Amino acid sequence: MTSANQRDLPIGIFDSGLGGLTVFKELRRHLPNERFIYLGDTARTPYGSKGKETIQRYSLECAQFLQTQKIKLLVVACNTASSFALETLIEQCSCPVIGTIDPAVRQALSVDTVRRVGVIGTKGTIASAAYDQKLRSSGRSLEIFSKACPLFVPLVEEGLYSGNIVEQVVEHYLSELKALALDALILGCTHYPLLAPSIVRFLGTHTRIIECSKAIALEVEELLEQRQLSRVVGAAAAESERYFVTDDVDRFNYLASLFLEKRPVEAVHVEHLSVA
Repeated sequence: MTSANQRDLPIGIFDSGLGGLTVFKELRRHLPNERFIYLGDTARTPYGSKGKETIQRYSLECAQFLQTQKIKLLVVACNTASSFALETLIEQCSCPVIGTIDPAVRQALSVDTVRRVGVIGTKGTIASAAYDQKLRSSGRSLEIFSKACPLFVPLVEEGLYSGNIVEQVVEHYLSELKALALDALILGCTHYPLLAPSIVRFLGTHTRIIECSKAIALEVEELLEQRQLSRVVGAAAAESERYFVTDDVDRFNYLASLFLEKRPVEAVHVEHLSVA
């Protein structure tokens, strides 16, 4: 039987920077009684341009730090980390771990008419072919088109979500995919939903945009219920969420507050993340 103390523990979330806040925001909306700890590894963003071993090491360091905060569940809110490090994290973490890829694929295939699927992500995510493999393992007859969009993360990290520069970069990366008349496009990076309005304007409304955040929130809710880990009573606002970053706190606080609908954000700087 799960103890009340276990149910009261927070959910840990990590990403290379701001993008994981798209997942955090959806989790908070779906699970208002829960407490959350968010870690943005902003000193080492983006993960997508790094090698596999480096990504695994960074991911383990983030997971270990969050476990020191006594969490009951770890959400890997980074597609690159989910692509290269999820199995390792599941093996080495003492709590359940949920990544981004499976929930997004399930959401993309929830509509029977989907046949032509696009996947966009960081260089690392696309090179891993993690989404392609999961889509093909479904047994559906699919045409899959993948594209790395490495400039999308720096745009988001600079707080550029719209405007001429964003429109030009979207056109640069997505022109080929637009010509394919996709049924669905998976945003294979948690930063990308912040650019979704520009992406939709360019591709048109006939292409269904798949964000992993909503699917992750539903899976987290289901897992908490299955393991009797759901928190029954809501935490006070001051206790419900904590933020940690590995780089500039003020910049993160400003951008995160804008994204979270001007909700005050007061992150704490973490000097070093390292695997013991």
